[in-house]
Amino acid sequence: MAVRFSFERILCLAVVLAGTALAPAVAQDDPAAPPAKQQKKLPEAPAKLPKVDRGKNLDFLFGALKAAPDDASAKHVEARIWAIWLQTPSDTAALLMARAKAAVDAQKVDVAIKLLDAVIKLRPDYIEAWNRRATLYYMQNDYGRSLADIQQVLIREPRHFGALAGLGMIMQEVGDEKRALDAYRKALAINPHLEKVPEQVKALTEKVEGRDI
Repeated sequence: MAVRFSFERILCLAVVLAGTALAPAVAQDDPAAPPAKQQKKLPEAPAKLPKVDRGKNLDFLFGALKAAPDDASAKHVEARIWAIWLQTPSDTAALLMARAKAAVDAQKVDVAIKLLDAVIKLRPDYIEAWNRRATLYYMQNDYGRSLADIQQVLIREPRHFGALAGLGMIMQEVGDEKRALDAYRKALAINPHLEKVPEQVKALTEKVEGRDI
């Protein structure tokens, strides 16, 4: 319930953005386009993940994440959470996800999106397919569709700190600093050790709420 703080308004924004977001996506093929725009991405799982510890459920791990005494300990717990989130629900979904990753590595983002479309159609309960597709839409500057996919992630897992941080990034890029700050704060409440987010919260707090006197 907590993640519904702005979905109604966000979806209104998404409708407006979706009509115009495809133009920047096409511009990505332009050699003159800034390299940073071609490489940007939302928060996602680390490249190397541990084997899933089936003896520890997500509630336990989120408690451990919040209580982690330092960044190194937090990263170990965070990796285990990502490992559980990334468990594929079927062999077919696993194959499609692997092919989507290969397509991204080959810079064939449109192909990767179609593969993720297939995963979502097959298993709409698999949140990491929604999360990966949100990342690819964001890479294409298609904020409307990225926001819609982030919403689907948060409906299924309100504690998804990666999706909340991504929501903050998009809100910040479209100039809605108040909602960006709100999303970042929610992400930090779940995972206090997120990289770069505390700095964003500090800067946005000063801009949105003013400096303490």
